[in-house]
Amino acid sequence: MTNHDEAAAVRPLTLAWVSRHLEVGERIVKTEALHGGITAEMRRLTIGTPDGGTRDLVLRTFVDVEHAEDWLDREAGALTLLTGTGVPAPALVAVDPTASYCEYPSLLMTHLAGRTVLDDEGLETRVPLLARQLVAIHAVRPAERPREYVALTTTDTVVTPKGADAAVWAAAINVIRRPAPPYEGRFLHRDFQPGNVLFDVPPPGQADARIMGVVDWAATSWGPADLDVAHCATVLALLHGPAWGLRFSRAYEEAGGVLAAAASERLYWQVRDALACSEEVQQVAQPWREAGRTELTTRTVEERLNAYVTALMETLG
Repeated sequence: MTNHDEAAAVRPLTLAWVSRHLEVGERIVKTEALHGGITAEMRRLTIGTPDGGTRDLVLRTFVDVEHAEDWLDREAGALTLLTGTGVPAPALVAVDPTASYCEYPSLLMTHLAGRTVLDDEGLETRVPLLARQLVAIHAVRPAERPREYVALTTTDTVVTPKGADAAVWAAAINVIRRPAPPYEGRFLHRDFQPGNVLFDVPPPGQADARIMGVVDWAATSWGPADLDVAHCATVLALLHGPAWGLRFSRAYEEAGGVLAAAASERLYWQVRDALACSEEVQQVAQPWREAGRTELTTRTVEERLNAYVTALMETLG
């Protein structure tokens, strides 16, 4: 077996576990570290087949991560549930949530074609595709609901960026002091954003871009569609500028999605997600820089978050 780099090496017990889940006559011929994730180690495994061909699998490993068992159980459940729904998710091959066989909790799944696209170019085309895909996810009706969503942000944990208008941020924090608005529950991805969507982007002048897959289902929850929409909107605002965050909610409705009826209720979810991002700007920005968006320094992303929160509060008029 050849390794693409040192980080790609699969630990011995995990290697043996993966091998037990291959077809007869198959073997791992190459491993490659995948970058971009924050909490998990991701590796692409190229599997040699008896007929001389290859296929790829993806190995997700949580090393010393709290709640790894819960996350892997939820992801395995989501991948099983999504089989046959038309939502392009990986297929589950095997899962070891308690590290009974592997060195650390791990999940093995099929590899999807396509790549994440974080560039500004072509965004006008991709935003409606993202919106339509999210509407399709929210249309899934699971026989067994995933657990209720958890909102991690509190009024005390919000980090106001340097140079931000304190009055605007105080008003935004006041928005989430209120009880959560009533909502109709939906099946949520809970981290739906460009970093978890794989696109097939053809050369200019050829067929249109299309979504090949949606990955990272470890936070699957039950809750308001507004929450998933708000999260994708926040990430678009930080990646591409505040106007794109505001645009995404409209794109979701244009695609047939239904959001909270009252503007104040929509604002609650939008602000809640934006304020949640204030606590992890550094962790969010680093994978983007590693993926080539080197201009997205922590400070730049903070400034965009401030501009987005300000724009949201202005919608109150």
